[in-house]
Amino acid sequence: MFFNNLSGDLSSVRCIWLTGLSGAGKSTIAGQLHQRLSAQGLASCVLDGDRLRTGLNADLGFSEADRIENVRRVGEVAKLMAEAGLIVLVAVISPYREQRRLARGLFAEGEFVEVFVDAPLLECERRDTKGLYAKARRGELKNFTGIDSEYQAPEAPELRLSTVEMDAQTCVALVLRRLGLTD
Repeated sequence: MFFNNLSGDLSSVRCIWLTGLSGAGKSTIAGQLHQRLSAQGLASCVLDGDRLRTGLNADLGFSEADRIENVRRVGEVAKLMAEAGLIVLVAVISPYREQRRLARGLFAEGEFVEVFVDAPLLECERRDTKGLYAKARRGELKNFTGIDSEYQAPEAPELRLSTVEMDAQTCVALVLRRLGLTD
C-alpha cells in the first residue's frame, strides 16, 4: 500500500529525498527521521528547502528555470554530503519529475530513495501557517506550486506516505522499518 521498490537495506542508502507540496509534512518527517537516525548512532543531516532558500539558493526565484536550478544545487550538495559519509535527508518540494530523476542519477543504484510525502492540496492549504497558499490564491505570490505552478507527483516512488492517513511519527517509523531499522 505505501511501499514500492525499496530494498530494505540502509547500508547502501545515502539520500532519502522527500518530495511533496508545501505543507505536506516533508520537513517534519525529515527532522524526526534525523533524530531517530542520530539516536541509533547514524550520522545524518537535513537539507530543508526553506532553509536553503535563505542561504545557498537565496539568489533564486520561483520561475521554472529557478526551480530547476534549485533542485540541481540541492542534489549536488546532497551528493557531496553523502560522499562525506552522511545519510542525507532532503526535504524539498522538487516539483518536476525530470529534476528528481537527475538528482537520483547523481547516486549509485540503491543509494537514493524517493519518498512521496502525499497530502491533497486542500489539506496542505489547511495546514499552511504562513498564509502562502492564501497569498497565491489572491495573486500576491506568483509561481506557487499547486496553485499556478505545476507539481508532478512521483510515478513510482520507493515509498509513499499519506500524511492525511498517518501522523509524522508513524511515517518515520514506516521509513525506519522499511530500511530495516527499528527501535
